[in-house]
Amino acid sequence: MNNTPEQPELIEGLSDRQRALLHVLWRILPQARLVGGVVRDLLVGRRVADIDMAVPLAPEQVMERLRAAGVVAVPTGLAHGTVTAVVDGQPCEITTLRRDLLTDGRHAVVAWTDDWQQDAARRDFTFNALFLDQAGRLYDWFGGQADLRAGCVRFVGDAQSRIEEDALRILRFFRFQARYGKGEPAADTVAVLGRTAALLTGLSVERVWSELRQILALPQVMPVMRLMAQTGVLAVILPEGVTLDRLEALEACQPPPDALLRLAALSPAPATVATRLKLSKAEAARLRCIARAGTPESPLARLDNNEQAQDTLRNLLVDAPPDCLMAGLWLCQAQNPQDGARAQALAHLRQRLAGLDVPVFPLAGRDALAMGVTPGPAIGQVITQVRQWWRQGGCKASAEACRAELGRILGEQA
Repeated sequence: MNNTPEQPELIEGLSDRQRALLHVLWRILPQARLVGGVVRDLLVGRRVADIDMAVPLAPEQVMERLRAAGVVAVPTGLAHGTVTAVVDGQPCEITTLRRDLLTDGRHAVVAWTDDWQQDAARRDFTFNALFLDQAGRLYDWFGGQADLRAGCVRFVGDAQSRIEEDALRILRFFRFQARYGKGEPAADTVAVLGRTAALLTGLSVERVWSELRQILALPQVMPVMRLMAQTGVLAVILPEGVTLDRLEALEACQPPPDALLRLAALSPAPATVATRLKLSKAEAARLRCIARAGTPESPLARLDNNEQAQDTLRNLLVDAPPDCLMAGLWLCQAQNPQDGARAQALAHLRQRLAGLDVPVFPLAGRDALAMGVTPGPAIGQVITQVRQWWRQGGCKASAEACRAELGRILGEQA
């Protein structure tokens, strides 16, 4: 093991609330150690989102001790030794040290152990196999700290064996490479990723999308996307095909990181992908909306930064959420990222769009009733006519003006 001196200052990288949480848990479980992402992020100075701990006690013992101390203990994954402790609304996953008895590429049958190194040896990457105790002492059996400093994403032990235990580690490799990697990954690791890419077909589409979504949301995505294409991984997880050049053109425009915008650029069949990967209803609707807004035939693609642009944008906002239209404008720019004049016009359109409120048609059926329209289909018909007039005017007419138009229409029909 790579012995390190105590570094109590590492714990200071946590928020006050997180340190208060650990103060409670370490009082109950003094032998527990921080593990995985929390240790990794403390070492590189990143904000810690979630806290995970490991402990050489059976999960039933962990629950018993927590509850005896008045801490909420939720058996979130007893089969895998995981208990979630909740202190003042803050959750912390506490997992019993484990060793694998059997793996099938998706699931593992585990047994409890009190051997910290044995537990570390079953983890995916060296910098995820680090433990930190309450004194600030770091436990590093596989050179994870050095790999983290070097920006080297390295599997614990034999890469192929780790992947065969859980094929999701292929996608996790790319996610960590995009976030922590520096330079090109080791050639032998890349070769293993290529040889094992087909194993991804054995995973649930939900697990695949969960990882892909995180990869697509990272700041610098193109190098890892090219690597995923090179190893054949993209062809496995997106068999509908990919338009890598379109994604590259989008990234050249420097849009904010947006997983669904990038997927709309990457996939020539976003609606099909949304169905196959079982995106949530909200995600699927947003992906389809972005894809439509960013086509060369969309109103956005034909929009110029002129006096009529504001009215057109208001009209589009009636049918599409602002964030979808904003993403669509980035896709429009990606159609010709070298056109400086068009890029400037689209930047102005994005500014205009950001300053607009979503228009709300100010009339309802009760307005027609108040003006003597007989209840029934006639109400919907006349309100639709006024609404069309309101939209043709750029969705700017007030409720008073709309009622006047309603009166005019009714007068013509009398």
